[in-house]
Amino acid sequence: MTTTTGDSPLTRSAEDYLKAIYHLTGQGGFAATTDIADELGLSPPSVSGMVKRLSEAGFIEHVPYRGVTLTPQGRKAALRTIRRHRVIESYLVGQLGYDWDTVHQEAERMEHAVSDTLIDRMAHALGEPRYDPHGAPIPTPEGDIEETTWFTLDEAVPGSLVQLRQVNDDDPARLRFLAEQGLRPGSVLYISGRQPFHGPTTVRLGGMEGTERVVGRELATVIWCGEVGA
Repeated sequence: MTTTTGDSPLTRSAEDYLKAIYHLTGQGGFAATTDIADELGLSPPSVSGMVKRLSEAGFIEHVPYRGVTLTPQGRKAALRTIRRHRVIESYLVGQLGYDWDTVHQEAERMEHAVSDTLIDRMAHALGEPRYDPHGAPIPTPEGDIEETTWFTLDEAVPGSLVQLRQVNDDDPARLRFLAEQGLRPGSVLYISGRQPFHGPTTVRLGGMEGTERVVGRELATVIWCGEVGA
């Protein structure tokens, strides 16, 4: 028997696939079966079966030799799940006192079980936040999401002043380290230098006279920044 999730007609597995494809395709493009398998920790043959079913249901389009992309119906379904996830994270931090490094897995479990009505009430109780605790935009109930023009810290120009906007939320240890270093969404950073040959980036918290932090390239590629005040 097929089990649906929350008040969605999709199974938990289907929602996970659509969300993974959304993240892999970003602003467009295609996701290969192997990439989806890696993202979900599954075998390529099992992914091929689900891809076929989702394509037949009209949620994705499969283009031979290129991969899959979401249809408008699939994108809407993916953003619905992402909204649930990010509102739940925000509620756990804002109302229940969770730390930002503990909410990702909780939200992964809960996002499939709650109704859209509950999510909307959580969002209303929080004052309709635009971003989750890690800085990621929260989709609207209508399925719209802010299109950002952010860049990674590794791409920030030395000598510039930027604002940290978003960090990846899938590694609790990394989130704890970022919090210890004062590197949270909203922080203003002066890019004071970068070592050559893909070396670490040196930043100053709050501006040119702020406390110095050295951020390795691997970490700098999962920290997203924008213009100050943008």
